[in-house]
Amino acid sequence: MGQYAKHANDFSFSDADFCLIADFAKEQFGLDLQLSKKPLVYSRVSKRLRALGHKSFSEYCSFLKDRSDVEETNQLLSALTTNVTHFFRENHHFAYLAESVAPALFRRAQAGESIRIWSAACSAGQEAYCIAATLLALEPKLSEYDVRILATDIDPKIIETAKHATYGIEQKKAIPANFQRLMLQDVDSTYSIQMTDQLRRLISFAELNLIHDWPMRRKFDVIFCRNAAIYFGKETQAILWDRFAGALKEDGYLMIGHSERLSGKAESLFSSVGITTYKRHPEQYTNARGD
Repeated sequence: MGQYAKHANDFSFSDADFCLIADFAKEQFGLDLQLSKKPLVYSRVSKRLRALGHKSFSEYCSFLKDRSDVEETNQLLSALTTNVTHFFRENHHFAYLAESVAPALFRRAQAGESIRIWSAACSAGQEAYCIAATLLALEPKLSEYDVRILATDIDPKIIETAKHATYGIEQKKAIPANFQRLMLQDVDSTYSIQMTDQLRRLISFAELNLIHDWPMRRKFDVIFCRNAAIYFGKETQAILWDRFAGALKEDGYLMIGHSERLSGKAESLFSSVGITTYKRHPEQYTNARGD
């Protein structure tokens, strides 16, 4: 393939230029960009060149590497990934959490145990708020127990959105009517929706790159990591599934995206118990740091 340009005012975009972007994205974020994504990458990243006044993709890549510009690195990440989601996406996971997982978690919480759930690629926060709402709907006294949800994402901009807990009014239609009073600060708002304080108090949001070290020391009862591994190559995916096994308690659960499949060592570490829902075998695993 040769140069990629749509009209005379566009930037030249060769295969070599694409490889510079792809190599940087893999090194920094673990993203696996195939050459078939070249038009998409051009469309999104060329906007960053215009914004910064760069004359070529090679100049832009040199800027990224030479300056180690954290802000622009984050801008590139946002350009290359898609943070489009909605409340109760792939609802079968929340149904399984409510029907098959939560009863045992509540018994342990009532006995004084700590319960920890991780939304490992939380995007704008909808997933984490749905987890909290699912649990709170079953146990109104949830705040009296040691139950916490950690929600992380690699993109600091999207984490700020999640913390703010305010969304466009179009997101309201995905929230079932019987959940709206539990979840929404003002059910009758016509411009935007905001999550209730009782949900927000259950969740801690933080920035985290899944291919780097994980600072958490406690093991989790449930991990949601949905539609994030699709951005990684097969080798990175296999490592990630294994690390999740090490981060789970022996009876812990892993929920992954509808188009994702466990691979590598993880195929023998988990049992399938539902649609893209897996339970950890009660054996010894590598720990979450990958040591």
